[in-house]
Amino acid sequence: MIAAQAVLETKMLLRNGEQLLLTVIIPTLLLALFSSVDIIDTGAGEAVDFLAPGILALAVMSTAFTGQAIATGFERRYGVLKRLAASPLPRWALMTAKTASVLVTEVLQIVLLTVIAFALGWSPHGNPAAVLLLLVLGTAAFSGLGLLMAGTLKAEATLAAANLVFLLLLVGGGVIVPLDRFPDAARDVLGLLPISALSDGLRDVLQHGASMPWGDLGILAAWAVVGLAAAGKFFRWE
Repeated sequence: MIAAQAVLETKMLLRNGEQLLLTVIIPTLLLALFSSVDIIDTGAGEAVDFLAPGILALAVMSTAFTGQAIATGFERRYGVLKRLAASPLPRWALMTAKTASVLVTEVLQIVLLTVIAFALGWSPHGNPAAVLLLLVLGTAAFSGLGLLMAGTLKAEATLAAANLVFLLLLVGGGVIVPLDRFPDAARDVLGLLPISALSDGLRDVLQHGASMPWGDLGILAAWAVVGLAAAGKFFRWE
């Protein structure tokens, strides 16, 4: 039942034009544009080496947080979650299927973005286990926050808030603009955000060859625990 629901969730996600815009088109355009055109000072080295890890982090956020929050919010509004909760599929199994759908979508995103980044001259290096751990914790953190938003706000409010957060974190989360371009006080706060921890952690590994960015992993783990716990406690099914 979980596998069947996960396949259905994935198909619905990939058929949704707005979701494809967030999960595929926007990250791809940002990677290609800012890697090819010298608009933002990304420091020494090739721009794509700085941008690719940040765009991978953006892809995780767009699927696990923004896309999942919007889709789940409207499913809740239209009574889909209520009906599914009354089916033989347990609630925990439904959430497991949604998580599996997010992971499948992220794999497709990462493969696509990696191919594009290699075509643009990306030269990654570092510990693959650290990259995988960062992506898993980032997914857990954003998924918990997305489900918390979808399960507590109205669908229209979730749509507006999720898109607004996406835009704000795109600009201020170290995805395409280095955090050292911000004032010291703002940088200290922004560095604690999950998107900053994920993008900086991936950049430390893939660009600078760090073995294991424990500080960024700790921030992501804290967000994951808080977000998932809050979603489990406050999520309303109707």
